[in-house]
Amino acid sequence: MGKLTEHLSPRQISFIEQQHLFFVATAAAEGTVNLSPKGMDSFRILNEKQVIWLNVTGSGNETAAHVQQNPRMTVMFCAFHGAPEILRLYGQATAIHRADSAWQSYIGLFPELPGTRQLFLLDIDQVQSSCGMSVPLFDYVGERDSLIAWAEKKGPAGVEAYWAQRNQISLDGFESHILEKSGTAAKSSSD
Repeated sequence: MGKLTEHLSPRQISFIEQQHLFFVATAAAEGTVNLSPKGMDSFRILNEKQVIWLNVTGSGNETAAHVQQNPRMTVMFCAFHGAPEILRLYGQATAIHRADSAWQSYIGLFPELPGTRQLFLLDIDQVQSSCGMSVPLFDYVGERDSLIAWAEKKGPAGVEAYWAQRNQISLDGFESHILEKSGTAAKSSSD
């Protein structure tokens, strides 16, 4: 049986800091539920009630589109080695884009990653821990470098062109606001 609390414990914070992979789930009021795996050095615990993670460019931008429609987010960690455990963080998320005033307050918490797209700040409502005894054991081999190589090859202008083509509208037709909130639209209109 899972245990619910309103904040992260020191033990849970330690558990999260040891993980190489987490999952993020979002949904608007209607339409597709999105579930995305996340890796890299992209997750930070701000305090027992707040976390933030960095989102790099991907094939879609469902999370940003959903959060701007409905701020509910679930972040899940599970143990692939050691004692079994699943940890879910339920809360209200805010998408932070480059042009947002909060961007500079948080971006320095992360390494510079080519293709960085948004930050997501999660205010935790509930934390659920459960056994995870059915999660298989896996060995961590290392990070993939494919996404970084792709973004470096495209360069900043190429990544922004990709956003224009593939990251503006969700599967359900919701806007992600990636271009106007990245500062790109403002630059284009002033040229």
